[in-house]
Amino acid sequence: MRLQIPNIVGLTLTACGILALASSIIFVNSILAFIGLGLTFWGCLFLLLKPEPYTKSTLLDSTTTPSLKNLHKLLTDLNYNGKGVYLPPKYLTDLKSGLVYISKKKGIDIPPLGEKPEDTTVSTNPDGLYITPPGLDLTNLFEKRLGTDFIRTDLQYLQTNLPNVFIENLEIAQALEITTENNLINIKITDSVYNNLHTQTQQLATIHNSIGCPLCSAIACALTRVTGEPIIIENSHYTTTDKTLTVQYRILEE
Repeated sequence: MRLQIPNIVGLTLTACGILALASSIIFVNSILAFIGLGLTFWGCLFLLLKPEPYTKSTLLDSTTTPSLKNLHKLLTDLNYNGKGVYLPPKYLTDLKSGLVYISKKKGIDIPPLGEKPEDTTVSTNPDGLYITPPGLDLTNLFEKRLGTDFIRTDLQYLQTNLPNVFIENLEIAQALEITTENNLINIKITDSVYNNLHTQTQQLATIHNSIGCPLCSAIACALTRVTGEPIIIENSHYTTTDKTLTVQYRILEE
């Protein structure tokens, strides 16, 4: 089994520290004793700290893209042309779940509130499909890292705290900006690990124009929880020159 770099450093520092301590006893040298204690402390610290593994973006792309392609083929073959509507928690029984409704006809349709979408895949009023958002688990991870449920917060909380999760906690992106204007929410993400995946999603017209890439989807799920209203991805665009993804979401008024 290959040793990780922190383990190698830890073992080296610990070994040097023990050697210095032993030498301090033999030569009765207090300076060596202090050096030995310091090296041993830092060596043990490196051994105890277990860095969280981060998935390389190439591995992320290769494991996620096939699922998006299959979903694109399914929607295309069944001729579901509607805009994906992210449903808020009031439509669901499990607050940690999420659903995207896609109507049969082109445009935006919102299913009736009384229906139980978690119990079915196909809706007949109006005709459409209920699909699990590709970014749902990522949304739940955001909540876990923030130690809260988004339904207990508001949009201002998301604006203040989500950038920290993106930049420092999960290291998803170099920067995240959230601005609002009436019922529009604008997101700007710089240098994300999902850049390649978003580029590939743009080639899947049905997914790109309706559901979005997993990162866009995760933010949409979060927005349904903080606003309590259905959300659609109005448009999204990725610029390769500055590695910037801009996404505009719309809050739908029922």
